[in-house]
This record gives sequence, structure tokens and C-alpha cells, in this order.
Amino acid sequence: MRGIARNFAFGFAEKYLQAALALASSIILARLLSPSEIGIYSIAAVLTGLAQVFRDLGTGQLLVARRKLSAVEQRALLTISIAMGWSLALLVAVLAEPLAAFYRQPELEKVLRILALNFVLVPFSSQATAMLRREMRAGALLAVSASYCATHFVATIAMAAIGLGPCALAWGSCAATFAGLLAALVRQPAGMAWRPGWLGVRALVRPGALAVTGNAIDEIGVVAPDLVAGKLLGVEEVALLGKAQSVLSLFNQAVTSAVSPVVFPLFAQQAREGGDPLQAYISAAACMTALSWPFFLFAGLFAEPIVALLYGHQWQGCVPLIRIMCGAAALYSMFNMGRYLLVATGHIGEQARIDAVAVAGRLAMLLPAGLASLSWLAAAVALSLVLRSWLVLRSLRSLYGLQLATLARALRQSALATGAAAVPALLVLAMSRNEALGVGHLLAAAGAGAIGWGLAIWLQQHPLAGFLRRACWQH
Repeated sequence: MRGIARNFAFGFAEKYLQAALALASSIILARLLSPSEIGIYSIAAVLTGLAQVFRDLGTGQLLVARRKLSAVEQRALLTISIAMGWSLALLVAVLAEPLAAFYRQPELEKVLRILALNFVLVPFSSQATAMLRREMRAGALLAVSASYCATHFVATIAMAAIGLGPCALAWGSCAATFAGLLAALVRQPAGMAWRPGWLGVRALVRPGALAVTGNAIDEIGVVAPDLVAGKLLGVEEVALLGKAQSVLSLFNQAVTSAVSPVVFPLFAQQAREGGDPLQAYISAAACMTALSWPFFLFAGLFAEPIVALLYGHQWQGCVPLIRIMCGAAALYSMFNMGRYLLVATGHIGEQARIDAVAVAGRLAMLLPAGLASLSWLAAAVALSLVLRSWLVLRSLRSLYGLQLATLARALRQSALATGAAAVPALLVLAMSRNEALGVGHLLAAAGAGAIGWGLAIWLQQHPLAGFLRRACWQH
């Protein structure tokens, strides 16, 4: 347990560093670049992000989850990763011109071709980081992430400041990928197999393809709102939707993305050793919701000062979108660890089925909503999260016997802690009824809410309290 707590502590440090630099970069870039410039890069990032899912054909997950991993298998997985990555680099470069024509944005072509360079480098760094995750060496992962994030922050802002527009974001991404590769090579585990080999490739393609199929389907659902908005509404609408989602994704950057790299190998370890990964999932859900529910509550109540503080008053158009989506995001935080449980315990096909149904439902909602307005598009995103939550719950009930009542009892303390945080926030809103909300109201509500939340966590002896003690005090 001590090692797990330390890994979580390193994981949180890694993701907090990423979140802090990403947030600072977003704040600065929102003032250096126009909404249309950010919108162009957002479309390019969405398109290349979709291609990234296919980049390694699931080799990263296989490196972590396989019970036994030989040097021959490492070389075969590296071969698959290089073949996919370099093929996608060529594909993105070739499709850059027709995609720019499709979105009627000529500058999109140049941005896409710059981002294609990432696919050449990433297969090597991802091999090392996947092995570090398998060995649960969170300290080394923190060093790699720090190199990547610091380079991305400095390079992107410097290039934006000299007037490179959306290309500044693309070149910053390439510089960060190169820095991450160098750091990964320095901190690589002993015994890494760097020589590609064809032996065993065929046997690994099928499980890798199953894993990547689910990830690809899920990624289509993630990027669909931006793609629909970019085609049917415009690049400025893409930027507004992106800013709204970026506010809500602060939780994922600060918490979910810190937890998942540790939870996934933990679930896999439980499965390999005959433990009960479901109990680990319930504990993770309790800790997640104790943090996520207050976050999304405050995001909805104080969206105006949050947006003004982060991005400036010119981005207030995203405030209604945040309020539409935050409730569904809070609901889904109960189930967002389900993917890692299913994949780690070998139910890759089931996860792919969940992704297929959820994405089909999301697309069916997004297309007519995009013809209406940006608000309807945000509502479709929210409804699709409700659908995915139901699908994950149904799967967990079928495979592991998880009942909603059991999960609700485990999350009762999180609900009470959220209520304790909400009361002072609502009092601040009541006292400021006749004036516009500002940063002062936000800070007052956040400070008082944090005190109420902390007392509730401590008095109830919430699982999160015990975990934080172990993470902070055990060595």
C-alpha cells in the first residue's frame, strides 16, 4: 500500500505540473492569439489526435498489461509502433491539403504537416514510458513529463509572441515531443529492447487491434463535437466550445489523468495476482467523486469569473456551454475508471462495444444539434455522457456484479462532502444577488467551500483522507 500511495503522489505531481503549465499557457495564448487562430489549431489537434489513437496499435497497453513480457515481444511491439507511427506521419502529410480545403481554412494545411512530425518521434518515447508504467516507476515518469511540459510551455509562447499564429502551437508540440524523447531515453528501464524485430508481430497484432479499436471509437466520440462545430458552425465556435471543455477538463488534467496511469497497472496487478479489482474500482470511484463533484459544482455556479480569470472577458460566450455540460461531467466521473478496469482485466472487447454504442449515440445527437446552435451541441455532449455512464454501469453489473445501490452507498460520503462545500458557495451567491460575479466572489466561495469540504472529509473518515495521509507521510 505504501508503494501505491507513493506512486499516486508522484502521479499527482506529474499531472499537476502538466495542468499548471497547460493552464498558464492557455491563459497567455488566449491573449496572444485570436479565437480564429486557436480554432484552426484546435481542428488540426483534433484530427491528429484521432490519428494518434492508431499510432501504436495498442502496444502501450499491451506492454503494461501482459502477464509476462519477453525481449522478443518488446521488439515486436516496437516494430508495430514504428510501422504505424511512420505510416500515419505520411498519411497526415498527404491529407493536409484536402482537409484544409474541406474546412475552408488554408492555414490548416501547414499546421497539419508540422504536427505530422510528432508521429516520427513518438514510437520511441512511448515504448520507454510504457515500460516505466509497467514497473510503476512514477518518479521517472514525472521527470519525462516535466521535460515535455516545460519545453512545450516555453516554445509555444515564444513562437506565438513572434507572430507565428496557429503554427506556434504546432511547433511547440514538436519541440516538446523531442524533449520528452530525450528524457525518456535517459530514464529508460534496464533491459529495454530497442532493436525492432518481426518475430511475434502477427501474434500481437490481434490483441493490439482490439485495444486500439475501442480507443479509436472512443476518440471519435471525443473529437466529434469539435469536428461538427468546425464544419457546421465555424472556427470561432470551435474555439468557444474548446474553451468550455478546457474549463471542465481541468479536473481530468489535475486528477483523472494523474490517477489513471497508476490505477491501470494496479487493476492489472490485481487481476494477475488473483485479487479483487472491483473493490479497487469502488475505492477509486469514491476518491474521484469526492474531488470531482465539488469541482463541477463550482464550475457551474461560478463559470463567469472562472472564464474571466483564465481567458479574459472576450471568452464569456463559453459560459452557457460550461453550465450545460458540467452536470453530465459530474455524473460520468463515477464511471470514468471503468475503461481501465475492463482493459486491465482482459475485457477489451466489452470496452470496444461500450465505445461503439456510446459514440454512435453521440454522433446521432451531435449532427442535428450542430445544425441548430452551439448550445444545442453542448447539450448533445452532455446527453452522450449520460448514455455512456449507463452503458458502463450495465457492463460492470453484468461482468462483476456491481449494483447501483452498492456504488451509491460507497459514494454517500462524497455527496455529503460536496454538500458541505456547496453551502458556503450558495451563501456567497445569495449575498451577491444584485451584483455581477467577480474573482473576489469566486475566491471567497472557493475558500469557504474548501474548509467545509475538508471538515466533511475528515469528520466522515472518507477513504480519500486515509489515502492522502499515506501519500504524504509514508516514505
